[in-house]
Amino acid sequence: MQLGRRVPALIATLLIVGSLGTAPPAAAAPDQCAPPGMENAIALPPKLAKAKRPQEDKYTTADVEPLEDVDINTLGLATPGVLTVGTLSNSPPATCITAVGHYTGFDNELLRAIAHKLGLRVNFVGTDFFGMLAQVASGRFDVGSASITATDARRRTVGFTNGYNFGYMSLVVPVGSPISGFDDLAAGQRIGVVQGTVEDAYVVDTLELEPVRFPDYNTLYATLKSRQVDAWIAPALEALNVVRPGDPTAIVGNTFSLGNFEAYAVAKENRALINALNSGLDAVIADGTWPQLYTDWVPRPLPPGWEPGSKSAPIPHLPDFAAIAKRNHKLEADAPEPKSTLEQLRDSFLDWQLYAEALPVLLKTGLPNTLLLTISAGVIGLVAGMALAVAGISGTRWLRWPARVYTDIFRGLPEVLIILFIGLGVGPLVGGLTGNNPYPLGIAALGLTAAAYVGEILRSGIQSVESGQLEAARALGFSYPSSMRLVVIPQGIRRVLPALVNQFIALLKGSALVYFLGLIAGQRELFQVGRDFNAQTGSLSPLVAAGLLYLVLTIPLTHLVNVVDARLRRGRAGEPEEPADLLTTTSGQEMT
Repeated sequence: MQLGRRVPALIATLLIVGSLGTAPPAAAAPDQCAPPGMENAIALPPKLAKAKRPQEDKYTTADVEPLEDVDINTLGLATPGVLTVGTLSNSPPATCITAVGHYTGFDNELLRAIAHKLGLRVNFVGTDFFGMLAQVASGRFDVGSASITATDARRRTVGFTNGYNFGYMSLVVPVGSPISGFDDLAAGQRIGVVQGTVEDAYVVDTLELEPVRFPDYNTLYATLKSRQVDAWIAPALEALNVVRPGDPTAIVGNTFSLGNFEAYAVAKENRALINALNSGLDAVIADGTWPQLYTDWVPRPLPPGWEPGSKSAPIPHLPDFAAIAKRNHKLEADAPEPKSTLEQLRDSFLDWQLYAEALPVLLKTGLPNTLLLTISAGVIGLVAGMALAVAGISGTRWLRWPARVYTDIFRGLPEVLIILFIGLGVGPLVGGLTGNNPYPLGIAALGLTAAAYVGEILRSGIQSVESGQLEAARALGFSYPSSMRLVVIPQGIRRVLPALVNQFIALLKGSALVYFLGLIAGQRELFQVGRDFNAQTGSLSPLVAAGLLYLVLTIPLTHLVNVVDARLRRGRAGEPEEPADLLTTTSGQEMT
């Protein structure tokens, strides 16, 4: 076998690349999921600090229901007494997850404080932003927490609480770019945004340009640093959090976000929960919790004319962030030299300390969940695929036609769409059976999708067996079902073993898509654990570590099937190899 030679070669390649350059080892990556603290306060950009923002009279409530009048039994929660919250794990400092699996960030810590005021427990579930509002509207989550700007367009899908933060956007470009502000953006430029965000809508509706869409901020920023996009329109907090000294990027412009504030998303019809959260928000503003969390996580001045909570909420007392920022400001001469391309590649992909930090979580959490998803879905796919294969070659059209329709649909639709359809469409119907656990739905979606491919693989293998094999079995007195089960199907499976293993490998990698249904920290699979470490540190090394574990799983599978296939063709040890397609039909002898 060649596996023994390939693994050392792979390790040697990594060591050679990691040893390039003579710079000392990179310092430990800062934890982007930790609160920056008041000492890292920033001043609002001058243009925004002078801009008078009108108070949002259209949606902000005049006052709130007294906290003691809130009845938590009427809030329409999916689980009584528990606030199920859909959030992001990769958008610090607003929303993120720590290395030990704790969801935190300003938005989430504030929601915890509000829930405590209401006497509710909080269960955070990680998901992706583009599906979050739909999951809130369908009842999968009681609340969406992700610095969601409360725009009129989004209010057609979900309801919103009063605002707890304001938002503004930053323009980030590579160092030396001719783009110096939003006015320089024009057609033909690659302007990066995260799909479904207000930045996406701003580029399309306000700038009337076509953006380049990405699934998350960290992938987009890595692409910007490598100059594969010309600019990034980013939420200001995310931009300030990821742009580090020495990076080949710069923030060159700022503008207020669409909408007037950021708020928690709730199902439109659940006015009781919206009102209760508004009461809790005013309460944490009044007792000093909001000012303290704001100071810890997002230390920046409020724009003129805007305060959090209802119109009757007390004005929060905040430190003079502008003065603190000026006092702690570093001169440009103190800034580190920009990193070379080689140093950036090494820091991004070959940070050995991050490998060591990520590996235990990958092995403890990610690997078991990936194997659970893959094996369970694989069993479903194999059993259902065999049924589809048999139905597909049946002489009865009432079996053959449904099998063909099923195969065409499940092979033709993107896998993520099937997962979302089953999770959001079927999930609410079976929530009582699954306990709103996304794993049964995710396994079912992966398994049913795999069945369409496995069915076609098995059908082709069965039909490749010469018709004489079936005729010989029938001549020996076997029934048609017995002939298929004992003679034809085993030969067909043997012929397509490599294709079946390839499908299993594809299923292994496709298990990462279950994240779209929302997972608690302990349910994350390999890719999502690596992705979360990437969000905490800004380095791609944890994703590389996850990729190496995928290789550890897939490469032996590939070589194992070759060994099994060769063994099946040779028969038992010591027996001479015979042609695979021969079927002994001599009277008195057993079939082989």
